[in-house]
Amino acid sequence: MLRANNLLVRRGSRTVLADIDIALRPGEVLGVLGPNGAGKSTLLAALCDELPISEGTVSLDERKLADWPGQARAKRLAVLPQSSSLNFAFSVNEVVGMGRLPHASGRVRDAQIVAEALSAADALHLAGRSYLALSGGERQRVHLARVLAQLWPGAEGQILLLDEPTSMLDPLHQHTILQAVRDFAGRGAAVLVILHDLNLAARYCDQLLLLQEGRMHAYGPPDQVLTAEAVQAVYGLQVLIHQHPERGHPLIIAR
Repeated sequence: MLRANNLLVRRGSRTVLADIDIALRPGEVLGVLGPNGAGKSTLLAALCDELPISEGTVSLDERKLADWPGQARAKRLAVLPQSSSLNFAFSVNEVVGMGRLPHASGRVRDAQIVAEALSAADALHLAGRSYLALSGGERQRVHLARVLAQLWPGAEGQILLLDEPTSMLDPLHQHTILQAVRDFAGRGAAVLVILHDLNLAARYCDQLLLLQEGRMHAYGPPDQVLTAEAVQAVYGLQVLIHQHPERGHPLIIAR
């Protein structure tokens, strides 16, 4: 389990995150929501030890994340940043294969995993193409396949952190990718995903964290977090909340 206790992050004299207490549990998807500047990407960076924290702790299985050796941590924790840029003409298979670097599973098994991860990200048809020839949305799916391959096939004790994995995707692939993430958690992994679309978050996440100015405004199941009052307080948007007629999760409609 990845846990943040009393997390506080400062940049200079400015506090950008404060009083953050969350846990990423096996088999669950935690969605992180909030307006621009609320601290979502800062939280992800602090959770993977890419950003120093001022107070509090981030621990993996009750051991400080910073104390984990690099290779051992890479087998347990994979991160998809908000933007991933490569300027070399690697093939798609080579890019996804980078996720296998912490492992010693052999060329044949790695090739199988790369194909399976690409299939999960609906990108198997891109295998063999040059990464530089892909569209932005195609690149995003390839990078998702890379982090999936790093932890494939997903198991209890593994952590996947995703920063806006649907930002460049069309509606069909938004659902395809989040279903792949949902399936990955279903095999035991714990997932954190930053999203802007409230309805996607309500559909695919087990728990939601709603951030406002670097602090926790609400934390819990979607039907408890996504209330009309909370959305107006955090986003300044008046909405109606209905129940999805088939799935039962909250359905948010702007007034």
